[in-house]
Amino acid sequence: MSYLDGVYWDLDGTIANTELEAHLPAFNKSFESLGVGWYWDEKTYIDLLKINGGKNRIAFYANLQKQSFSQEFIANIHLEKQKHYLSLIKNGAVSLKYGVKRLINELKIKDVRQFIVTSSSRIQVTLLVDILFGKENPFEFFISSEDVNLHKPHPLPYLKAMSLSGIKSSNSIVFEDSIPGITSSLSAKIPTICVKSNIPTYINKDIPLKCLVNSIGDDQENTEVVIGPLLNGNYINYEYLVKFLKSY
Repeated sequence: MSYLDGVYWDLDGTIANTELEAHLPAFNKSFESLGVGWYWDEKTYIDLLKINGGKNRIAFYANLQKQSFSQEFIANIHLEKQKHYLSLIKNGAVSLKYGVKRLINELKIKDVRQFIVTSSSRIQVTLLVDILFGKENPFEFFISSEDVNLHKPHPLPYLKAMSLSGIKSSNSIVFEDSIPGITSSLSAKIPTICVKSNIPTYINKDIPLKCLVNSIGDDQENTEVVIGPLLNGNYINYEYLVKFLKSY
């Protein structure tokens, strides 16, 4: 009997730490090149990550600054940001998080199907996956911001991914790192493991999360389970994921 048939990966902050390494500098470069007059430091940006989606963040911050930006100007800022982001990715600004490639390869050997569900644009996902995985791309498909009209924390991205994969939620696991992502996957009734990123995540007691770890882990960084089944070993592996599903 197969317990684990599919794994859905979030991208930013879960597979790779992209937020502070690429997204933040790309936003600041776009503000400078378009003469917006803004500069987001790390604290400001981390606070803004509560707002899902780049355009929404720009609009929210403009409102905070009591500035009136047209939707067209917001779109132009976001487009300029994307150009800088893609340039940073091409120049190697982002790398895989500890343990991600090891676990992905182990899941491939075990014939576990893998997918990406993200709020990033299709062009961003395509480039980042190509840079990080090349011809060894393990993902059958990905759900990007263009593929759904409602984004995380709404469950639609994961519901669509499940519909396309045909895998039952009881035989699936999601890896996420953020409150919007966790809310989305849990609302879709998929067992979820939250992996901490370099962006602080505060888990509200009302969120029924059953597994929280500091890292997927490898020989350089051991996994610490904050919430969830006890770990037999130093890092998350296929056996642990099956154990998690059985306990769910």
